Amino acid sequence: APPALPARLPFAAPRRALTVFAVSSNDIRPGTTILYDGSVCKVLEFLHVKPGKGAAFVRSKLKNLESGTTMDKTFRAGETLELAVLEKDTMQYTYREGDELVFMNMETYEEERLTVDTIGQEKVQYMYESLQVDVLRHNRKILDVELPKTMSLTVAQTDPGVKGNTVQGGTKPATLETGATVLVPLFIKEGEKIKVDTINNKYLGRDNE
Repeated sequence: APPALPARLPFAAPRRALTVFAVSSNDIRPGTTILYDGSVCKVLEFLHVKPGKGAAFVRSKLKNLESGTTMDKTFRAGETLELAVLEKDTMQYTYREGDELVFMNMETYEEERLTVDTIGQEKVQYMYESLQVDVLRHNRKILDVELPKTMSLTVAQTDPGVKGNTVQGGTKPATLETGATVLVPLFIKEGEKIKVDTINNKYLGRDNE
C-alpha cells in the first residue's frame, strides 16, 4: 500500500493547483510524481542500493511530464523530496482521429484531444472506446493519463498451444482486442477473456467472471 501522505511542508503552498508534500526518497515508487528541478516528474523505476561501504542511496529513472524527457537520478536514502499531488479528472475515451485521441469529461461534456506521443504508445495499445481513464493536470495542462492498473480483455489472436512445447517457458504471444500483445500460457485460446497488468504489460490470469 502507498505510504500515508506526511504533513505538508510549511513553505509548500499550492502552486497553481499543484500541492506539494514532503516525502522520503525511501518511499517513492513507480508512478509517484515529484517536483524535481522545478518540473513535475514521474518515477518510472527505482532501486534501493545498500553498498558494503558508504551510505545507502536510491537509484531512479524519472520522466519529466512537462517535456517528455527521461533522466537517471540518484538520491540519498532518506533524502527529503517534494511529492507533487496533481489535479485528477476521470474522462472517457471516445474516439480516435488520426494521431489524436479524443476524451470527454462526463460531467461537463468538454472534450480534450491528446496525441499518441503525449499519452505514450504503451498506454494507447490498451485503449478502447468508452474506457474511463484518470487525466492528471497541472496549471490546466494535461501531463499524464493513467489507465486502470488491471484490465480484462479478450484474446483476438493467438496460435494454438502444442502439447510438450516449452519454448519461452511455456508461453506464447497473444494479440488482445485493443491491439496490445502480451505473453500468455500455452492453454489460452482465442476468444478467452484474460486479466492484464497494464503497467508491466503482463498476463495475470483468466477472467472467470
